[in-house]
Amino acid sequence: MKTWRMGPLAAMTVASTLLLSVPSGLAADGPVRVLLVTGVDYQGHLWKETSPALRAVLEEDKRLEVRIVDDLEFLASDILFDYDVVLLHFKNYDPPKRQEQVQVNLTRYVEEGGGLVLFHFACGAFETWPGYLDLAGRVWDKSKRAHDPRGPFTVHILGGDHPVTRGLADFEIEDELYTCLGGDRPIHVVATARSKVDDQDYPMAFVHSFGNGRVFHTVLGHDVTAIRAPGLDRLVQNASLWAAGRLE
Repeated sequence: MKTWRMGPLAAMTVASTLLLSVPSGLAADGPVRVLLVTGVDYQGHLWKETSPALRAVLEEDKRLEVRIVDDLEFLASDILFDYDVVLLHFKNYDPPKRQEQVQVNLTRYVEEGGGLVLFHFACGAFETWPGYLDLAGRVWDKSKRAHDPRGPFTVHILGGDHPVTRGLADFEIEDELYTCLGGDRPIHVVATARSKVDDQDYPMAFVHSFGNGRVFHTVLGHDVTAIRAPGLDRLVQNASLWAAGRLE
């Protein structure tokens, strides 16, 4: 069996979460197993701080169990298919070494029913892969203004009929209000925020389907303060459960 390289943060996380490679059908009634993939990002995104903070927020819901892998090459491994949800929390500027296998794995994983969660600047990942737009629903468009200056704003929950937002109310957050998403794939927006720069509403979170899989995408979560904001915590918990098929 080939050994897959993991960084120091991933090695510590494996020991703490005890998430081994078990066929997905064997844990249908157990905790939702989330694979949080990180390890590279824009220099202003401190993934070594935000990744464990995000894991801690998710695991406040005892139905979720999170393993962190800080090497996106792990996405080329078939071990990917042993998880209920793959959470992308990175922005890579260079393609992975096994780019083709990563693309095949991610596409097949979601097509076959795996849950996918994209967090913050994951909208900018895989810039050279056109098919990423199909998975992500919306991606970073360099021709658009990136985001408002970091600061407080209100996240508005749209309706409450979707499992991801059911029971949630509008919440305040100190974060980056992204205005840079592009694409025309059908999506269901579940949260918006109004820019203080141009007075326009922008999607902060949305869902869509890809094959048999469920995708949740949020551009919130710039730093630890934002990740711990009351409101975002429940949103990403619900999103992970929904993506895994545990919320209907």
